[in-house]
Amino acid sequence: MDSHDHSLNDRHGARQPRRFDPAKAARLDDPTRFTYLPPGEVLALLDAPYEACVVDFGTGTGTYAIAIAGARPDLRVVAVDEQPEMLALLRAKPEAAHLKNLEAVGVEALSALRGVADRVLALNVLHEVGNAALDDLLALLAAGGRAVFIDWNAAVDRPVGPPAAHVYRLEEARARLERHGFTIVAAQTLRFHYALIATR
Repeated sequence: MDSHDHSLNDRHGARQPRRFDPAKAARLDDPTRFTYLPPGEVLALLDAPYEACVVDFGTGTGTYAIAIAGARPDLRVVAVDEQPEMLALLRAKPEAAHLKNLEAVGVEALSALRGVADRVLALNVLHEVGNAALDDLLALLAAGGRAVFIDWNAAVDRPVGPPAAHVYRLEEARARLERHGFTIVAAQTLRFHYALIATR
């Protein structure tokens, strides 16, 4: 078993008890997601330089990776997920097939991506990933690169998303990332989420 595959399957440190169930993947393609977390807002937080490499870490069915790649054809967007079922759904989408700047890969690709990412997007995954996966995510960053963590806010009453007990408050998320070697350079609250921008 690949060491990265092992680390992503190691959920020690995750707040949510179980990883996302692929049987519920349709939720990830619900267009109402864009009403409370617009892709333009995510792109602004990423602030990716021209021709940057953006890794969507835990892409799921690739809803946001596709939106980012479509809006920024100059970017190399690498959509990574640990679950083959999710990647199969991503690759089956017609819009994904037409995007030459979008790659859908499994965790076996992580070693080749170490030190390559100008930006890493971790959208709704901080509460799901274990400590070893956070270390892998940090290792993806190129010199001067940034990771953008956008996750459900436990401090906000929400009609969508996991229960508050399964996610973090902004301050808890910041503390967890700092324990893993990230330096937080910016933070903000969104409608149902918080965003933390971090460097190595």
